[in-house]
Amino acid sequence: MNYKLSPSDLTFLYEGCKRCFYLKMVHNIAQPSIPLPSIFTKIAGLLKNHYDGKHTSELHVNIPPGTVSYGEKYVRSQIVQLPKHNDTCYISGRFDIVVSFEDRTYGVIDFKTSNPNAESASLYSRQLHAYAYALEHPDPGALALYPVTKLGLLYFHPSRVGQQSMEQLSYEADITWVEIKKDEPSFLNFIDELLDVLESPKAPEHSPNCPWCKYTQKLSSI
Repeated sequence: MNYKLSPSDLTFLYEGCKRCFYLKMVHNIAQPSIPLPSIFTKIAGLLKNHYDGKHTSELHVNIPPGTVSYGEKYVRSQIVQLPKHNDTCYISGRFDIVVSFEDRTYGVIDFKTSNPNAESASLYSRQLHAYAYALEHPDPGALALYPVTKLGLLYFHPSRVGQQSMEQLSYEADITWVEIKKDEPSFLNFIDELLDVLESPKAPEHSPNCPWCKYTQKLSSI
C-alpha cells in the first residue's frame, strides 16, 4: 500500500486515536467529520490576506528578515520508502504561509487563533514537519522550496475590544511567536512508527479517550 498522509491527520487523528487512524487509512472507515466553525475559517482567511507579501517585521519581531511569499499552497511529497517496511506513504496537504527569508532559506508558519501553550506547540510540530518535508522532498511537478530552516506557530489570542462606530466593532489580539525546532530525522522516526501501526494485521485496541471508540463500543454491546 502507498498511503496518503494528511498533515492534519498526523496532528490530531493519529495522536487522538491510533485505532481510528488505522481504520481510516487501511479500511477507509473515517470518523464522522465535525466541521470547523465558519468564524475560524473567516479569521484565517483574513489573516492570510492581511499578511500576504508583508515583511516579517510585521508578523513578529522574533522572526528573521524576509517576506511572506506563499499562502495556502498545496504540497505533495515524493513517496517515502523506509527500511524494513513494505508499505510506503506520501504527504499531501495545504499550508498556511511560507516566508522567503533574506538568506534564501524558507520558513513554514501556521496561524492559530488560540492561547499558546507547550502542549499544542508539541502537537502541531508533526504538521509543520510534514509540510517542510513535502517542500524539501517534493513529488515531480509539486511546489519545491529548499532549504526550510524555520518552523513556527503564530498565535493570535483575542485580548481587547474596540468600537469605531455604532456599526463597527473590532477585536485586538496578542500575538505570540512559538518556534518549533526542525528535526527531520525525528519526523522520519515518527513515520516509521506510523507504518508499523498501518502494517499490523489488526487494528489497535480501542482508545479509552476516544469518543468515537466509546460510541462504537456501546453500539456493539446492544
